[in-house]
Amino acid sequence: MYKTPEILSLAYKQAPMPEQMSLLQEKHQQIPGSVHYTINRYYRNLQWSIEDTGMMVYHYHKSEPKENYLELKFCVSGNVYCRKKDTECDMCQFSASKSCMERVDSVDVVSFRFSAVQLSQFIKPRKGNSTLTDDILNFTHVSSFTKILPLCGKTRMVLEALLNHTYSGSLENIFINAQTQMLLLYSLDCMLGEKEIDVVNCKFLANEADRDKIIKAREVLIQHIGEPITIKELSRKVAINECYLKKGFKEMFGTTIFDFYQSQRMEHAKYLLYEKGLSVTEVSMLLGYSSISHFSTAFKKHTGLKPCELLLR
Repeated sequence: MYKTPEILSLAYKQAPMPEQMSLLQEKHQQIPGSVHYTINRYYRNLQWSIEDTGMMVYHYHKSEPKENYLELKFCVSGNVYCRKKDTECDMCQFSASKSCMERVDSVDVVSFRFSAVQLSQFIKPRKGNSTLTDDILNFTHVSSFTKILPLCGKTRMVLEALLNHTYSGSLENIFINAQTQMLLLYSLDCMLGEKEIDVVNCKFLANEADRDKIIKAREVLIQHIGEPITIKELSRKVAINECYLKKGFKEMFGTTIFDFYQSQRMEHAKYLLYEKGLSVTEVSMLLGYSSISHFSTAFKKHTGLKPCELLLR
């Protein structure tokens, strides 16, 4: 069994003892075929010496491929937490109010585990030799490894959004799935030392206003999970040329508008089926499909499972 180092031990120059760790808040979500994530927030003793740390864990098991996974772990400080956990107010969420007199400094330990089934959706057939990215996502790299990741500005922004968002219920699930895919993208890009994502081939993305429009387009897609929207309609909503929208979206987010939208719909479908207990018919209607068969085909293409098979797990 491949044993990975503890992220806390790496982040602290002198790791605190278990009895010194006071858990303030915890959150976790596990859905078959989707990302499994945990967020543990601890009280931070100001005497501790800590460095924000990221880590990628690639776990490969030749004889048991179902045990393969890719995990991203992060330990970050600088957030605050309200000690009045029983108070019905926004201070007691991960997003603590700056004016709260009960807030304390904290350390967040987060983990995002991606299964082989989930990662397979990003693999595209290639001619010739495969890249390291393909080998990792397809689990053809034949040895487990752990890679320390520097926390670049883009990664920090995604982590901050994940730790301090105010979404709940279905919107929270959609938001988490979207952000974790961005975290995976930035982590792989950082590890492999590839070219910058922000502005490469699309010169118009050098304009901050145009980048903001592309980001807004992504938000609009998430808001319209159950209401299919055309690229023409999307371009009008964010006031940008259709061609620029498609090119800019692919450049900034590493995927096409259609693939991103379909991915988010299917991730939300898994949440509605598995967590909310909705029927296949109900989910199909909520996501705007014209027939159950169309929904089932799309779901199996994305997850490798039929909707009914997920319900049996």
